[in-house]
Amino acid sequence: MERQSTYTATATIDERGILTGWSEGARRLLGYDSPAVLGRPATALLAADGTAVRRALAGRTRWNGTVPLRHRDGGLLELGVLAHRRTSRTGAADWLVVSAVTARTQPPRGEPLEEWTFLQSPFPLAIFDADLRLVRANRRMEHALALPEAAVRGLRLTHIVPGAVSEEADRAMRRVLERGKAQETRGRLGPELGRVIVLTPLKDAGGRVRAVCLSVPEPARETAGGSGAPVGTAADQTRAARELGEVTVPRLADLMAVDLLDSPWTAAEAAGRAPERVVLRRAALRAVPDGGGPGGGVRTGPGAGAGEVIVCPADSPPARCLTAARPVLYDLADPAVAEWAALDPGASWLRASGTRSLLAVPLLVEGSTLGVALFGRHGGRGPFGPEDLRLAEEFTAKAAAGMEQARGGPRPGTTGEAPRPGLFPHTVPDQEALEIATRYLPAATRAGVGGDWFDVIPLSGARVALVVGDVVGHGMRASATMGRLRTAVRTLADVDLPADELLTHLDDLVLRLAAEEGSADPGADAAGGIGTTCLYAVYDPVARRCSVARAGHPPPAVVTPDGTVRFLDVPAGPPLGLGGLPFEALETELPEGSLLALYTDGLLEARDHDIDEALDKMSVALGRPAPSLESVCDRILTDLLSHRPDDDIALLVARTRALHEDLVASWELSDEPSVVSLARRYATDQLSAWGLDEAAFTTELMVSELVTNAIRYGGPPIRLRLIRQGRTLISEVYDASDTTPHMRRARIFDEGGRGLLMVAQLAERWGTRHDRIGKTVWAEQSLSAP
Repeated sequence: MERQSTYTATATIDERGILTGWSEGARRLLGYDSPAVLGRPATALLAADGTAVRRALAGRTRWNGTVPLRHRDGGLLELGVLAHRRTSRTGAADWLVVSAVTARTQPPRGEPLEEWTFLQSPFPLAIFDADLRLVRANRRMEHALALPEAAVRGLRLTHIVPGAVSEEADRAMRRVLERGKAQETRGRLGPELGRVIVLTPLKDAGGRVRAVCLSVPEPARETAGGSGAPVGTAADQTRAARELGEVTVPRLADLMAVDLLDSPWTAAEAAGRAPERVVLRRAALRAVPDGGGPGGGVRTGPGAGAGEVIVCPADSPPARCLTAARPVLYDLADPAVAEWAALDPGASWLRASGTRSLLAVPLLVEGSTLGVALFGRHGGRGPFGPEDLRLAEEFTAKAAAGMEQARGGPRPGTTGEAPRPGLFPHTVPDQEALEIATRYLPAATRAGVGGDWFDVIPLSGARVALVVGDVVGHGMRASATMGRLRTAVRTLADVDLPADELLTHLDDLVLRLAAEEGSADPGADAAGGIGTTCLYAVYDPVARRCSVARAGHPPPAVVTPDGTVRFLDVPAGPPLGLGGLPFEALETELPEGSLLALYTDGLLEARDHDIDEALDKMSVALGRPAPSLESVCDRILTDLLSHRPDDDIALLVARTRALHEDLVASWELSDEPSVVSLARRYATDQLSAWGLDEAAFTTELMVSELVTNAIRYGGPPIRLRLIRQGRTLISEVYDASDTTPHMRRARIFDEGGRGLLMVAQLAERWGTRHDRIGKTVWAEQSLSAP
């Protein structure tokens, strides 16, 4: 029998006791090839009556003990095994039986003091060797797993506690072995264990990683009433629900309510449910203050309605919304809805408020339904529309994320996560100037959502704007302010303002928002976004230059193609909302292939190092070669973070591309009317050289109108430029005048006034970009596929 090395023997047995799986380790242990045992009763391998084993397994989901097994050569083996009962999504059940075969009977022990520390630690600890097999478990871990160390020694974590959490922790341990850096992952390995799993490399005197220590520093919280729900969870969810009310009333609705399910529904459960009734628990109720409308009859406030049990009939708006798992809009003039509102005690707030329009939005997060948010409007305000629906979905998605974390849902690991719904665009917009990779990592708090954001905004002339910002605070209020500022930045970017001017306008907006919110709620923290930091950068792939301005934000890092790392010395403007102080932009050349890293200050404020040390670590991480931008992001987070951050982190890394001379053509033109025909010829000749003859007619018309306008209403110098960028052709005409052209309605006998109207009809997009002196009128058209 082969016993020279450590290995794991596994077998699977169905509910009838038939062997359905047989590993190579099982063959090594007992000598049977899989064809000889698969499909046969497992009891045929026992060297004793199987009745005792069947009796021991009855009614259990896990069992460990010693069983006598017969080797193929006739020998007897007394083997310690661990058996897990598993149930698939289809309801089929089987048993996974595992046994570690190791020549080592005892792992090495340390000095007495070290041994006492390990065994008596109040936190669960386990040590896994370089093969990721368990070699030690302290008493707290044995108690938490309800398994003695001897029963699991030599097993992988995935065999000790099978499931997705152990698989992720096993992968993280492998990374710790390879990189020698501590990592965290999240998930509960057992009901007695907390959700934070810390993995620490154990190194020898030479610095080589020999093992990994798995610890769970956050013990599972005590439960109340045997319900299994963590103490304080309901209060945390109620707090998140109240914040949803604070940011939506009166901005979106005149009143709102949040009703939660006691146990969240999965997507499959929601699709398969057809209940006679749905039982909910009211978490929040909020209405406009007295005098703001009929809602004065609704009792609101921090504790209003909280904890009240709501029983909704199957055909009621809340129940329909939950089973459909999508927003539903109702008019209370509808007889069926009016009958529900009149008779159901849970809808008394609608009757008291005189609501006329009702919007029900499910609280969805990571495939689960937590409950429903109901928004109402009085008759004096218009019914909900498509934009209101979009806002309601965005706010409820953020609130649901916070509630899920308050409930104790899974948290992402330290290498970054996909953005939460509504926080950021789902995909980076199409553009040719930059290759982009991003990460967003929320803080290790129960707020669930925060005010950090990033954005990528295509601009005219093949340029791209990059934005990173950080609103003070956490929770729904910070997230709502972030959403407003992000929308404002996109609107200002659409006007093609220079970076410093854009921040000046954003500063004015924050001051106005602060005045509005401060008058409505004098106690609000960081009202309107005062103290927000922001960095705005514009990259031009034709000039290969980047213009950057910042408002109290950390400076961006640049890595040139030769590997040199530097932090741009961008003038440090004040945070937004202070008013009256100037912002200055820095313009720098970025060679093709340069890296640009934008980030929020949460990346620099880890507990175990200061900001200067963090910048040094970032510089080292950026300076090392990496196969992709995704790898660059992961390396930065891994090198700078050893724990879940105390503040949100947004990270954006971009690699510059260039539009070379063969894709750009420009001509200086005189201000004589006769030059228009010459401009048309320049354009058609260039398109012919690019093989774009099919675009010549449209381009000739637009160039003719734009040059004519520049001559008639602008002033010299006048320049024509054509840019071919992927599937887009851009026509630009510059003149020295600051006057912005406008379309106007031409009368029947007018000789002019139709030029810009024609350009607007022919172009995919068009607009005006103001420079320090003069302006550029541009038009884009899509090219047909080759």
